[in-house]
Amino acid sequence: MYTTKDSGKRIKYKSGFNRDVQENKPRYDLIPHELLKRIAELYARGAEKYDEDNWRKASGEDELRRFKASAFRHFMQWIANEEDEDHASAIAFNVFCYEWHTKHKTVENSRDKKKK
Repeated sequence: MYTTKDSGKRIKYKSGFNRDVQENKPRYDLIPHELLKRIAELYARGAEKYDEDNWRKASGEDELRRFKASAFRHFMQWIANEEDEDHASAIAFNVFCYEWHTKHKTVENSRDKKKK
């Protein structure tokens, strides 16, 4: 079951409303919502084009390299101010996918090999 974390610190509002403090907590509210929407739209286009959660199917070093190569290609296109695609979102998508696979150890990658 779930628990409610408690820092032991409180913020009390004039209305009498109380909340735990926000320090040391992720601040998702600070991420520009329109950029999150663009990334979500890119995931939706990918799901329509390939398959829902296609990116999760990556299972080898080649696929990890492809995420990096694609992120770098889109980065260079973004730097060059190309507007034929949403290159900023494509960078985020490829980095997110790479990081998800390395965190979840779906693929033994060069980072893991260097640590051994």
